[in-house]
Amino acid sequence: MKKLVASLVSLAFMAGLGVASAVAQESGGEAGAEHAEGGTPHYPINHPKHVDWSFAGPFGHYDKGQLQRGLKVYTEVCSACHSMKLVSFRTLEDLGYSEAQVKAFAGNYEVQDGPNDDGEMFARKALPSDNFPPPYPNEQAAAASNNGAAPPDMSLLAKARGITRGFPQFIFDIFTQYQEGGPDYIYSLITGYQDPPAGVEVPEGTHYNPYFVASASLAMAPPISDDQVSYDDGTPQTVDQYAKDVSAFLMWAAEPHLEERKRTGFMVMVFLVIFTGLIYLTKKSVYANKEH
Repeated sequence: MKKLVASLVSLAFMAGLGVASAVAQESGGEAGAEHAEGGTPHYPINHPKHVDWSFAGPFGHYDKGQLQRGLKVYTEVCSACHSMKLVSFRTLEDLGYSEAQVKAFAGNYEVQDGPNDDGEMFARKALPSDNFPPPYPNEQAAAASNNGAAPPDMSLLAKARGITRGFPQFIFDIFTQYQEGGPDYIYSLITGYQDPPAGVEVPEGTHYNPYFVASASLAMAPPISDDQVSYDDGTPQTVDQYAKDVSAFLMWAAEPHLEERKRTGFMVMVFLVIFTGLIYLTKKSVYANKEH
């Protein structure tokens, strides 16, 4: 009995800690700054904003128009520093591009190939079967060109940058199938640059961003501004829209088979419901004439 009481007390204590953690994460930048000043900093200072994505939920799907805009933002802005070396050009056909369009797009890039008959490496135009080439020859060169911090590869960024959500939020996430932590974080980071609060100093050469997962500031300057990328479909050319589009594109890059996975999961659940019903009816039929 004592062990049972102790276990219940322990669970209640842990639940209280979880609630406190959730409240702290949902609090604004001012509360986060006060927390950082009063004790050990907890990052990110602000919990990522929750965005209404088309691919959210058990029946979510990608918006191909948004993915095409996100590709445009990546190629014109992000690709100058960030690689996407695990993504093949030919997969862009899933975004609605034709084979000829993908071939022409790949032809804008050069990749290193070889060795040739003389044993030398050479550059050639990329083919649809090639992956996106990195902007730097190696990680050391990337770090040297970016204030000592090599920009991360974006191939799986949307799956690798999710922020843990505290109790009780994670319980609701089970039922809502929340898996958009990565895109929420990327969107929040891009749109979250601001002047540091009074009394908060950031290292020289860094930029204050309360949504950054590792510290209060990061070396990357605000990457994009209004009207920097031209959209042909009339979509607003704002930082907010750019951030949503490139975040959705990076989610697709990290999980291109998301729609297929969700369809398969739905069919499996339907099968299990029908199978459970059949098992129940079979049990009733078998034991209907048995004495209990």
